[in-house]
Amino acid sequence: MRWYKKISLIATIGLFLFGLSACSSQEESTDGKVTIEYFNQKGEMVDTLREIAKDFEKENPNVHVKVVNVPNAGEVLKTRVLAGDVPDVVNIYPQSIELQEWAKAGYFADMTGKSYLDNIKNDYAEKYAINNKIYSVPLTANLYGIYYNKTKFKELGLEEPKTFKEFQEIVKKIKDSGNSPFAVAGNEGWTLNGYHQLSLITITGSGDAANNYLRFSKPNAISADDAILKADAERLDLLADNAQDGWRGASYNDAVEAFSNEKALMMPQGSWALAAINQQDPKFNVGMFAFPGEEVGKEVTVGAGDMALSTSATTKHPKETEEFISYMTSPKAMQAYYDVDGSPVAVKGVQEKEDSALAEISKLAFTDKHYVWLGQHWNSEEDFFNLSAGYLMDKNLKNMANNLNAFFNPMKADLD
Repeated sequence: MRWYKKISLIATIGLFLFGLSACSSQEESTDGKVTIEYFNQKGEMVDTLREIAKDFEKENPNVHVKVVNVPNAGEVLKTRVLAGDVPDVVNIYPQSIELQEWAKAGYFADMTGKSYLDNIKNDYAEKYAINNKIYSVPLTANLYGIYYNKTKFKELGLEEPKTFKEFQEIVKKIKDSGNSPFAVAGNEGWTLNGYHQLSLITITGSGDAANNYLRFSKPNAISADDAILKADAERLDLLADNAQDGWRGASYNDAVEAFSNEKALMMPQGSWALAAINQQDPKFNVGMFAFPGEEVGKEVTVGAGDMALSTSATTKHPKETEEFISYMTSPKAMQAYYDVDGSPVAVKGVQEKEDSALAEISKLAFTDKHYVWLGQHWNSEEDFFNLSAGYLMDKNLKNMANNLNAFFNPMKADLD
């Protein structure tokens, strides 16, 4: 989740040399086949991706797909792109500032109007359009919501909350039963990012409205006296006042362990955490519900394209590259991917598991209730993570307002 890490000049040079020597997209096959490079950033899925590439090669025997998986993939990619060495096919997160800047600079091919986009649900690729052009095909997405212990909920006579008021009532009932309501990683602010964004989205009514308040308002416009910020504090207080013992110093792994071992009955977190939860072998049924709004039917989630592909604007093999993208948007390819990864799939025709812990919240995926991370319009996120955790620590609303202004003011330099 930390997408804006810095590296030293020495490390940059080393990664640059490694990138050019180990994974240059200019490498040609010696057996008469056309070789295209697939640059991967989903390290945990590399084995599956290589199997999918082999299946593509069986149907396209004149093409070899070289799946490149390197350490520090994001930094290697930055170095290569800035050197003009753009891989033929790139797995890059579609909401990232890097994709936006590189697409505008002409490094990536315009995919607008390509037939394979018809395979994507609900015009999901258009959510990431840049200047009304499409440069990325999102194949899967992540979601943020509230994991919960379905077994314990049933024992306590609790159901998924449909409104924020019901959410508050459930938290009280759990606490009254002698259980901790939430597993919170107070020591890792990024884990609170989704909860805080969803709080603001449900209060203001949409992602755009939330950013109008945060990002596109006048400098120093955010105040502790704002009704929006007071309502936000109420939602953050719900976590701070009802977390497991030791939450202030807890890491992400600590929170996962607390939830998985029933030290807390809920955990605000993203779909990516399911694998970590399952590794703990919980002795209960796991579920996940969306962040409830003020009214029934206003529940929402936030996330972004996870497995998403862009192509080089200067590839020597545009035909073969497009054939591979077309294959990756097929139900056959993405069924194989989903069966291992489990994230919601944007490709039509993939059969998702009805008994998955993510089954209910996945119904919101690729709909108008699935907002893109607000950070799509920011130039960084780290300080937002930190100020979210900071508020849970001190519950000082004036401090949070000041920290929000300090974070967003520099981004507002381009506002009238």
